[in-house]
Amino acid sequence: MKEISRKEENDMSEMCEFVRTNFAKGDDERDRGLTTPADIVRFDDIVYGQDPKWQSLDVYRPAGHEGEKLPVIVSVHGGGWVYGDKERYQFYAMNLAERGFAVVNFNYRLAPEVKFPASLEDTNAVFAWVLAHAEEYGFDTKNIFAVGDSAGGHNLMMFMALCTDPAYAEAFPFKAPAGFVPRAIALNCAAVLIRMSDREEDVFFTGLMKDYLPEGGSEREQRLIHTLDYVSEAFPPVFVMTAQEDFLKADAMAVSEKLLEKNVPFVFRFYRDAEEKLGHVFHLNMRSQAATLCNDEECRFFNSLLA
Repeated sequence: MKEISRKEENDMSEMCEFVRTNFAKGDDERDRGLTTPADIVRFDDIVYGQDPKWQSLDVYRPAGHEGEKLPVIVSVHGGGWVYGDKERYQFYAMNLAERGFAVVNFNYRLAPEVKFPASLEDTNAVFAWVLAHAEEYGFDTKNIFAVGDSAGGHNLMMFMALCTDPAYAEAFPFKAPAGFVPRAIALNCAAVLIRMSDREEDVFFTGLMKDYLPEGGSEREQRLIHTLDYVSEAFPPVFVMTAQEDFLKADAMAVSEKLLEKNVPFVFRFYRDAEEKLGHVFHLNMRSQAATLCNDEECRFFNSLLA
């Protein structure tokens, strides 16, 4: 990674451009040559909000299950709060669908163009959309799961707080669907240690937080986004995973400790491979045997909890 200059430290749009350019190169290389599997039926570019680009989603279902209600996985993509879209996650999401799920893969509005809590508002809107369109797309609303990685894991954790903590929900003008909590969630290399004081020496992280937060990281904002403070026994079961070269390993340990403290059932998986370097969000690489193992284990976890 190139060294961030003092000018870039103060010019957040330049930092975002760096993230977007370099993350895109890695994703292009990872997904080069991949195509839609023959056993997947896809419904693309469904608008769930007012913005037809950034408030849009795809639905993927395994072929041969027409007319059948399937358990659902909602995928919340990562990208440092400033990058990513459903196109970058389509092959991963379709791979999950091949395991017998209807998968919802969505765009949300990104910082710095649209700041917090826009991505949380959009995530909330997607779950409301799933509940409202269950008959049309064959969603089993008794079995709605969710996965989130990196910043997407953070977004998912905030949504869980929105669903389970009435005091937290009062901070926002939008509300979670009444009485709704996902059956279970998976946090894949998720970002949960979010207080800027936790990473004050990390110019890259603090810069992204200033892009993401309209007040630049005020105490009020940092309280709202520090999701570990809102974990409670009302949370559903959680699958937590990290890997040997994941730079957010400490976050996986921190959320596991909090789940244990709050008596929330969870599974923890640490992945390493003697021949394959397993880094941050390795599970998105459809050519990786370790990704196959991880995604298999995650989906078995969800299947074990079907109502």
